[in-house]
Amino acid sequence: MIKTLLAFDYGTRNIGVASGQTITCSANSLAPLKAKDGVPDWTHIEKILTEWKPDLVLVGLPLNMDDTESELSARARKFANRLHGRFGVKIELVDERLTSFEAKGEIMKRGGSRDYKNNPVDSIAARLILESWFERN
Repeated sequence: MIKTLLAFDYGTRNIGVASGQTITCSANSLAPLKAKDGVPDWTHIEKILTEWKPDLVLVGLPLNMDDTESELSARARKFANRLHGRFGVKIELVDERLTSFEAKGEIMKRGGSRDYKNNPVDSIAARLILESWFERN
């Protein structure tokens, strides 16, 4: 059975978004969402969920290198809980250590500038979260 997945890379200013499906285990970055101090436009998220109808939503959990959680980890958990509470979607938290670092490296390899404000680092990170989930499942 084909499953559709969405992944979110939570941040306080931007939230990366990616979509994927299990038949080919492929993932694509979508346009990132703006957030104000970590609060997204829930109407926009509802539109994305309605459009993609995901069977599972992944939310990146930013852990420290020593496996401890930070303030951002708690905020990402809260975001995941709100996604589930508002929309009833199935949620899975995914370790997302180094995905933003990898995303920036990917932009540099493609010849992109270090102006990450104009490059979709967050959505590339969301795609990497989704790809890492496919590798483990």
